[in-house]
Amino acid sequence: MHALTEAQIRAAFVNATRRERKSLTLPPDFDEIDWEKRDFIGWRDPKLPLVAYLIAIVDDEPVGVMLRLGAKQPRRRPQCSLCEDVQLPNEVVFYSAKRGGAAGRKGDTLGTLICSDFQCNANVRAKPSKIFAGEDPEAVRLARIESLRTRTEGFARRVIGED
Repeated sequence: MHALTEAQIRAAFVNATRRERKSLTLPPDFDEIDWEKRDFIGWRDPKLPLVAYLIAIVDDEPVGVMLRLGAKQPRRRPQCSLCEDVQLPNEVVFYSAKRGGAAGRKGDTLGTLICSDFQCNANVRAKPSKIFAGEDPEAVRLARIESLRTRTEGFARRVIGED
């Protein structure tokens, strides 16, 4: 992912009002983000515990999605829809997002399961587990990174209405 400025981040959101974009809190580690190791950026708003943000790259442009933490969470530990890691060291939660444009203004939303604190970038870059024994570990890692990019872009496209 290429580095983004604060202005680019605020302008990227397709399902947030001007006021929401202006008041969003940037990631706490914004100045230290290693953009080379990110396929997307995601963070929870420390001022608004039920709000989170995700920025993916779609057609070489940042697309921001404002997310809301679901009130009711799954009983069993689900699999993250983005990294699809089966040996997660972290919690997976349900997030919903207003669709962009007219659909979102009418109340259309969609939901997905994501690592609660957006650890997906690190999860796909970790050494592959024993279930991949016999395969080239670096090839597995690169395939997982590419799959994360594809699924994240697909989610952003669904929010914008490009199903």
